[in-house]
Amino acid sequence: MAADKPSLDDLRIARPQSRGSWSLGWLALLVLLLVGGAALLWWFSRPKPLTVRTAVARSVGGAGAERIVLNASGYVIARREATVSSKVTGKVVEVLVEEGMRVQEGQVLARLDDTNLRAGFRLAEAQLASAQAALEETRVRIKEAEIHLRRTVDLAKSRISAQAELDRAEAEVESLKARLAQQQAQVRVAEREVASWQSQLDDTIIRAPFSGIVTSKNAQPGEMISPVSAGGGFTRTGICTIVDMDSLEVEIDVNESYINRVQPGQAVEATLDAYPDWKIACKVIAIIPTANRQKSTVRVRVGFDRLDPRILPEMGVKVAFRESGPGSESNAVPVVRVPTAAVRTLEGREVVMVLTNGRAERRAVGVASRDPDSVLIRAGLKDGEKVIVNWPESLADGAPVEELP
Repeated sequence: MAADKPSLDDLRIARPQSRGSWSLGWLALLVLLLVGGAALLWWFSRPKPLTVRTAVARSVGGAGAERIVLNASGYVIARREATVSSKVTGKVVEVLVEEGMRVQEGQVLARLDDTNLRAGFRLAEAQLASAQAALEETRVRIKEAEIHLRRTVDLAKSRISAQAELDRAEAEVESLKARLAQQQAQVRVAEREVASWQSQLDDTIIRAPFSGIVTSKNAQPGEMISPVSAGGGFTRTGICTIVDMDSLEVEIDVNESYINRVQPGQAVEATLDAYPDWKIACKVIAIIPTANRQKSTVRVRVGFDRLDPRILPEMGVKVAFRESGPGSESNAVPVVRVPTAAVRTLEGREVVMVLTNGRAERRAVGVASRDPDSVLIRAGLKDGEKVIVNWPESLADGAPVEELP
């Protein structure tokens, strides 16, 4: 049987069906656009983290809340502080100190103009020299008069000289001795006059009354200085202010309702506002035995167990008075300190917001004590955890937050 003859249909090239493929491509592109648009919409509409300010909870030491019977605040003061002035009014010609300089007792701080005083001093010295010269002259004349008297006495014994001549010789000696006594008194007066002028010259040299550090320089060369205020404000009343850094202590005004918790010699823990992580051991020096009627407070002096160059006058300081007595160590409970602005009362409970892995965690805490600037937490917080300060009440538990640098 003969083979079939090829037809024109057998010679036609088969083409793929492309219409369905193009439809699938457009569909995939549309899906990608929808997914990308949804992702962008979620990105821009997602809740942004709230920027917050944080503070680190710090432990107050191994002692506990039961050991801290009172929290208060005060300032570092110097028991020996003086604005050095002069005893006389004069013009400043030289100032030898600057702020921050350490001076020793008796060191020269400044000098005043002594031109007029030095002229008076030289005049007094000249008057003293004149009085001393006259005194020496009188002594010589006394020797001469005594020789003449002895000679006259010998002549009177031989009846060569008259009695009147002897009387005149004796009177001359007595007169010269009286003049000598007067001139000796005049020499003493002249010496005291010189000493007076010397004292006035010394008053133009201003010296340090005690050893310390210069904290302020109040006068410049050319200005007038006076121990009293004068000149309508153009006259200075001090050269500089000196502080004895060895006399630094803390002065606290304790409410009289809590003064029964403070005793002389009681242990105190101080924290400078400038160094919040530095705990300084102190002790109560004295309780001033009087109250302030206007403020209802009693002043308490607290001394540092050990001074440090970082402690400066007028620094703000917070103190915690520790319980004194047996059994306080065994009942110790660890506590941490946080700013007052980090603690809020919600539904009758003390609450803080803790920053944990970029989110706010609401946590109930137990408060041991509080003061205007800080709160002691005895439960609910650990040392080193970060709490959010001044957080809004609308901040939800678990909300994303971002720490302010």
